[in-house]
Amino acid sequence: MIDWSRVKILCEEVGKDDFAEVVELFFEEMGAALARLDQNPDLSRLAADLHFLKGSALNLGFRQVAELCGEGEQLAAQRRAAEVRLDRIQTAYRQSRAEFERDCPLHLPR
Repeated sequence: MIDWSRVKILCEEVGKDDFAEVVELFFEEMGAALARLDQNPDLSRLAADLHFLKGSALNLGFRQVAELCGEGEQLAAQRRAAEVRLDRIQTAYRQSRAEFERDCPLHLPR
């Protein structure tokens, strides 16, 4: 679920001191964006929202979340928004976040 090599690269890019802030911001933005989609998905913006989520997930190594968002983005772009499985994306995010918080070798504050 997590691409730990990407996590390591990002940590090296931003520095260990700032990495915790990046992770905290990622969790806030992902949570808010997923909640918006779950509560009231704007079908006209779905592809763009999923593109944002995909990029954010890729940046922090949430590989499965990024893949699911990419699939959803393609479906939305093809005007097949009803086929987008937001529940699968949310489940993958929760599982990936739990794995990240449990196994992150950088001992981030919780």
